[in-house]
Order: sequence, then structure tokens, then C-alpha cells
Amino acid sequence: MQDDIARERHLIRYSGRGSFSPEVIDRASGSTVITEDGRELLDFTSGQMSAILGHSHPEIVATIRAQAERLDHLYSGMLSRPVLDLAERLTATLPDPLDKAVFLTTGAEVNEAALRMAKLVTGKYEVVSFARSWHGMTQAAANATYSAGRAGYGPPAPGNFALPVPDRFRPDLVDADGNLDWRRQLDLGFDLIDAQSAGSLAACLVEPILSSGGVVDLPPGYLAALRDKCRERGMLLILDEAQTGLCRTGDWYAFERDGVVPDILTLSKTLGAGLPLAAVVTSAEIEQAAHERGYLFFTTHVNDPLPAAVGNTVLDVLTRDRLDLRARELGDRLRTGLDELAVKHPVIGDVRGRGLLVGLELVGGSDGADRLGAAVTRRCAELGLHMNIVQLPGMGGTFRIAPPLTATAAEIDRGLEILDKALTAEAG
Repeated sequence: MQDDIARERHLIRYSGRGSFSPEVIDRASGSTVITEDGRELLDFTSGQMSAILGHSHPEIVATIRAQAERLDHLYSGMLSRPVLDLAERLTATLPDPLDKAVFLTTGAEVNEAALRMAKLVTGKYEVVSFARSWHGMTQAAANATYSAGRAGYGPPAPGNFALPVPDRFRPDLVDADGNLDWRRQLDLGFDLIDAQSAGSLAACLVEPILSSGGVVDLPPGYLAALRDKCRERGMLLILDEAQTGLCRTGDWYAFERDGVVPDILTLSKTLGAGLPLAAVVTSAEIEQAAHERGYLFFTTHVNDPLPAAVGNTVLDVLTRDRLDLRARELGDRLRTGLDELAVKHPVIGDVRGRGLLVGLELVGGSDGADRLGAAVTRRCAELGLHMNIVQLPGMGGTFRIAPPLTATAAEIDRGLEILDKALTAEAG
């Protein structure tokens, strides 16, 4: 009761469609979150889709303790060994010419910094992103976000355009076989953008897999075609790999599948494995052009040593334990189990995604799927599994499933078992 009063009296509610969980979390370890009452929840969201090494990983804990005792924060113009090491090591995991990095704290910050850089370098200001995008709540990132948060805050900045989402399960345009005709959809999208543009297209900011937008994996070939559209218009391609980067999809970076190297890459959630660490990575050529034009973007915690030290430990663990391969193997196990559930439960309309970022969409009418998704989520929580549904109108029946890369096969199986029970109880 006291906690309920505290919630009502003292906490600002920061999600219009969601609410706080009824239980207070006391601690977490590995793939498990534990409430103050001692109840255990298997975490199939990796915290906020971030804790790829699980909670309280012993090497992360040791790094934080040791680095905090030595050097935690500096004046923004000073450099530390963890920052220099992380810049060198992170860029070594990426293809040429991505060899310059700056470290910030959140995905919104790095998307803001990337868009600011693209506008300065190109001398233009217009930005294209997907119609179900989520890139953050700071100014430019929010203007490029179409999935939520646009109503009630006054006019967005001019020059932001939405591109249709190439959703193969719910296609807008189809070919003769009834499949998504994404090439025609992409052509039409840019025809409309060109018609509205003031001739000042600066950048296209997209996720390789739209996570908040419904775990929509871009069709093979789409990213290359999008890159070509950008080049034709002198735009920079910015890839937001907040949730897909650092091994989650079974590759170190989701763009590797398509052989497309972005002009600017943004990383966040997974880079700090749950700690506030994010990065903008770009080429020496773009960085030099931005510097010559007086590029300005820094925050209180730019290039801070403590989170950079954590980032180095994350790279240590990912490399040593081959967590890209583990994500692929566990992802296959998860996907097989979900496909089996789809045969058993007709209410499951689609299973999609890559590695350990998987979407499961329920069907049965828009409102019906929304209600069912909420009911299944509640029942999963009662049974000991934390699940996350997409918070978009008409998409509340879509689950984002993203266990830690350190999860065990037994934990994947247990999560599938609980989900099966929840679907049986709520959908029959």
C-alpha cells in the first residue's frame, strides 16, 4: 500500500500508454529479476532491451568497482585510457571506413549527434525515417520518430519525412504472388518524399530491424536499395543499431548480412550491456568535414572513463565467449520453439526476427490482438516470465522477445513453456 501511495504522489509517469509494474524489483542476476517479495521473473527483455550479458555480470561488476575507485568522470576535453582503448577496439570490430568514434550515454543522444553531423556535413536539413520508427525523445531524434509521441507538443521541425515500413506480414503493396513488393513500395515512398522535399535531403535514419515498430526485419536487398536512394540524392545513411548491434542478431552488426556499410552508425543499449553508454561511429572523411565546419556536440558525460571501461569489458566478453555464435544458436532454439507454439496456437500469426531479437505477433482483429497481448503478458508475469509487447495502437499483440545472450538453453525452454501456458490460459 505504501508503495502505491509513493507511486501516485511522487513519480512522474513517463509513458502515456504504459504503467509501472505492480511489484518493486530488489535485485537481478543473469537472466533473472527478483522482486522485494522474493518472486523470480525470467527476463526475456534484457532489462530495457540492453542487458546482453545478463544482470550483474561478475566482470561488469568488477570493472565498475575498480574503475570507480580509480577514475569515474572528467572534464569533457580530457581523455582517459578506457576511452582511447574503447575507440580503437570498437572501430576494429567494424568495416572500413568506420574508424572514428565519440561516446555518449543514450540512443537519443547519439542519434541527435549523428543527425547534427549529417546536417552540418551535407549543408542540408531534411531527414527521412520509417513510419513506425523510434529513435529517441530529444529534439531531432523525436522529429525522426513516428511510432509515438508526436501529438500535443507543438509543430515538429520542418523537413522530416516518413518512409513506408516494409512489413512482409502486413504488406502495403503486393506483387502477383501476394508478397510484399518492397521495391515498388520504396520507389513510391521516395517519389512522395521527392515531391515534398525542398531539395535539402541530408540523411536517412533507420534501424536494420525495427524493434519498437514491431520487430520488422528489413527484407534482404532492401538496405542496399535504400543506400542507393541515399547516394542518388547526396544523403548520408545513418543506421541506428541500438538494439541490433553487438551480436544480438547472430552477427556483430545487423548490417553485415546485407553487406551495406552506413555513413554513420549509432550504438547504445547493447554497448553498455545495460549501463548508460552509447557511440557515434563514422569515417575519417566525414569527421574531418564536420570538424572543419565547427561541429559542436558534447554533454556533461561525453567520453566519460567509467562507462568506457564497461564498454571494454563488454567487448572482452563478447569476443572471448563468441556470443555472436551463441546468439545464433540460442536464437535458432528460440525460433524453433516459437514455430512449434505457432502450430499449437492458431492465434499466433507470425514469428520473425534474427538471433535473439524475435517478434511474435498475435492475430484476431486489431483490438482483439491488443487485448490478448496484454492478457498474455499479465499471465506470463504471474507465471514467472517478463515479456514486452509493442506499445503501438493496433500492434499490442506483437511481442518483442530479447533474452540476454548469456541465457542458458534451459532458460530459453522454460520461457517457451511459460509462454505456452499463458497462451493456453488466455487464448485456449
